[in-house]
Amino acid sequence: MGTRAVIFDMDGVLVDSNAHHRGAWRALLDELGVAPAPPEFWRLTIGRPSTEAVPLLLGRAMDAPEARRLADRKLEHYRRLARHGLPAVRGVARFIDELASQSVPCAVATSATRFDTDRLLGRLGLLDRFAAVVSADDVRRGKPDPEVYLLAARAIGIEPLDCLVFEDSVAGVQAARRAGMRVIGVTTAHSETELRAAGVERVVEDFAGVTWPT
Repeated sequence: MGTRAVIFDMDGVLVDSNAHHRGAWRALLDELGVAPAPPEFWRLTIGRPSTEAVPLLLGRAMDAPEARRLADRKLEHYRRLARHGLPAVRGVARFIDELASQSVPCAVATSATRFDTDRLLGRLGLLDRFAAVVSADDVRRGKPDPEVYLLAARAIGIEPLDCLVFEDSVAGVQAARRAGMRVIGVTTAHSETELRAAGVERVVEDFAGVTWPT
């Protein structure tokens, strides 16, 4: 039947939050006395739940309580940096309005917590525009596992093969592709080359000029 619904990641797709995430990870590493190795160290964390990103960032295994404690500390830094709100990615509100005008079901599938998702999208006036929101609180396995996208498709009653996803992270692209969905990459976090290698069909810089159907 073709593409019938759109599912959005949040950070870097709906909300321009990557700068605050980078700052929060740097603050955590500073507290731990760990110098970030390459300049792009934070790319290891993109699209993943923080509990899964911490061991990757530190380069060592750790038990679940330690991972949760460090993830919670990173979240405190992020909330401090983001307390004044974040802008929407350029053009996304207009594109969501266009989808609504054509009765295209929309959902959010994010690695952020429900608290942060509701707060950030609520401040931008976007939260009520989605038929379903699936967060890190709703899944057992984070991206690149497809669970979050499969749950989002189920929540809006659309088959995964009929869903189009907008993603900015390699892990997120992998998750959506494993769910059997089309993916368009948003180059707010990764390069076009990285996103194409992960499986996107094309890339956009933001939503300025993006129209439906796409």
